[in-house]
Amino acid sequence: MSDKEALLAAIEQDRDLIIDFYRGFIRVKSPNPPGDTREAAGYIGKFLTEQALPFRTISPKQEFPNLVATFDGSQPGRHLVLNGHIDVFPVNDTGWTQDPWGGALVDGAIFGRGACDMKAGTTASIFTYRYLHRIREKLKGKLTLTCVSDEETFGPWGARYLIEHFPEVRGDCLLNGEPSGTNVIRFGEKGPLWIAFTIRTSGAHGAYTHISASSTKIAGQLIADLEQLTKIPSNVPHNIAKALEQASSEIDKAMGVGAAEILPKVTLNIGMMTGGLKVNMIPGECRIEADIRLPLGVDKATIMKEVDTIASRYPDVAIEEIGFNPPSYCDPYGEMVEILRKNVRDLRGIEAVPIVSLGATDARLWRYRNIPAYVYGPPPTGMGSSDERVTVSDFIHVVRTHVLSAYDYLTR
Repeated sequence: MSDKEALLAAIEQDRDLIIDFYRGFIRVKSPNPPGDTREAAGYIGKFLTEQALPFRTISPKQEFPNLVATFDGSQPGRHLVLNGHIDVFPVNDTGWTQDPWGGALVDGAIFGRGACDMKAGTTASIFTYRYLHRIREKLKGKLTLTCVSDEETFGPWGARYLIEHFPEVRGDCLLNGEPSGTNVIRFGEKGPLWIAFTIRTSGAHGAYTHISASSTKIAGQLIADLEQLTKIPSNVPHNIAKALEQASSEIDKAMGVGAAEILPKVTLNIGMMTGGLKVNMIPGECRIEADIRLPLGVDKATIMKEVDTIASRYPDVAIEEIGFNPPSYCDPYGEMVEILRKNVRDLRGIEAVPIVSLGATDARLWRYRNIPAYVYGPPPTGMGSSDERVTVSDFIHVVRTHVLSAYDYLTR
């Protein structure tokens, strides 16, 4: 029996253990905001301790612990980093047919907040580390596991903190299990630019519309004008454009029909809008928060120039940047892509194609340092919505793919 066959046999033998860990992980609440992941980090730490896998906890803030474990193979080689986050989206109140914190197994799928984003992928990283640690004498180089907090809010106390203060977590390549769809491998992602617009007027009684302009009505007009941002053209590098064109049908399968169309475009979402105190009062203040996604080939300066032009039409508007990460990408035909594609082909008989994603992940932080970083995970079913779930079949497939791909990378 080959090493890879033995690894697959071990995963099959431990199938119930892996699924039970994953379901228990979902049951440990870790919504962000507020972002306190201490209990969830403790859940992972307990498992690593039981498996005799040494790790250290790095907590730039007490409520945001990050777990880091590493080991060396028996020969010199390259350094592979596994990355997954512990925090999850908050739970919306409607639309759930299962307890969002229950980890229920229903009709072959596991339900719960964080099921796909990203406790399935983080579980895959943890078990990949466990299995390869057992055969470390057969490996070259180094393997590092990072389980981080604070991904959902740009990661200042999570992966970003580790990257900036602990160079040993950077490595030569990153493998991440964020939701992607099992038919695609993410080699890049659009860049989120979050801007708050605050509109202030004097306000007045609702019947006295001659006294004051309405901040909410101005906000509505401003939102309509901001749609102009979506018409800004992008200049995607040729090799990236070629890869995306070839993958257009798979992009729609992975992220929903229409995803391939908006991938190369600037998009605008008004995620928050607050204003007004009472129906018969003219609101004196309104705040909107816009989530603008930059495709490859569009920079922040281009967006902000247009934003400033639009806002100049509204003297009552103040602008505040509340978050930004530029678009990122690495080689769509890199070595880890080749490894992942072969293993997916062998395991499932399908061709996983390289794509750029709509949403942001911690993988971008490695790409910013010119370290190739790739994402392969389950479909994003219910991500950020209700009845978030992953089928057991897809979950176990992701575990297998990560274990075999990490092994391949560390034995070449």
